[in-house]
Amino acid sequence: MSTYRDALPQLDGSIFLTDSGIETDLIFHHGYELPEFAAFPLVDDESGAAVLRNYYRQHAQVAKDSNVGFILEAATWRANIDWASLLGYSEVSLDRVTRSAVAMLVELRDELGESAGPLVISGAVGPRGDAYSPGALMRPEEAQRYHSAQIETFAKTQIDLVTALTLTHTTEAIGIANAAAAVGIPAVISFTVEVDGKLPDGTALGDAIEIVDKATSATGSLPAYYGINCAHPTHFLAALSPDAAWTKRIRMIRANASRMSHAELDNASDLDDGDPDELGREYAEILERFPHINVLGGCCGTDVRHIRSVAAACIGPGT
Repeated sequence: MSTYRDALPQLDGSIFLTDSGIETDLIFHHGYELPEFAAFPLVDDESGAAVLRNYYRQHAQVAKDSNVGFILEAATWRANIDWASLLGYSEVSLDRVTRSAVAMLVELRDELGESAGPLVISGAVGPRGDAYSPGALMRPEEAQRYHSAQIETFAKTQIDLVTALTLTHTTEAIGIANAAAAVGIPAVISFTVEVDGKLPDGTALGDAIEIVDKATSATGSLPAYYGINCAHPTHFLAALSPDAAWTKRIRMIRANASRMSHAELDNASDLDDGDPDELGREYAEILERFPHINVLGGCCGTDVRHIRSVAAACIGPGT
């Protein structure tokens, strides 16, 4: 049975931390190849599963030290049938490994306890196509049918919400929100942006949020909130407007460590992990200007060092 599906504690405005760039961390710091940039197959591997558990423990400890809640994000960003089939997974085996990825987090929540704050379990949903390019656009109805398979699996677990990360266009976002609402799970929609603050398909961030809100209001599937991920703060900060209603809908930031564009990151052979302390200061600037933003994590190039720096800059020392 889900703990927080009917009342997400992060909606009360208190700070929550989440994890960092799991795929780049696993590749560059732990030596995993991650074909198709997929972390979920590690759940099926004894040593890989141990690395995942330690990864979550390290990040959750930062939240515990800071006396704030933490969102445990399942390693399921690539766990849809298009990407999983390239790795040899059938619909049946994908359902099984998805359940196992969530079960790992349930066990960790029991192990870690919630003395410092709630531990919320989220199921990561990724785009059907490439995260840096919109590619072939799906209609909302098609996106809902496609993503329903993964989200219906989540619904049978103890997941509290689904978080759709690195979305490139609005129609897929609408379909995911509708699919989650159909099975009674809150959805978070997180867009990625280019260096100009616009989605990869050219849509302005504010327009994208307003489009999704309008469409999902009509179907009763309004996202719980929005996020921005897989972009450096310098790419999107200027696009945020303190006076705009759509900006208030953004609660989550999961920034890249690097200032490089998506194209540059795609072509990079080495990890650009930036400056963790500088990233922490940039997060603090975001919160100073937009204090309603309260879910803080990382994306490509970040690791637990960056989350510690974000916590230190935005929360201060724990008690």
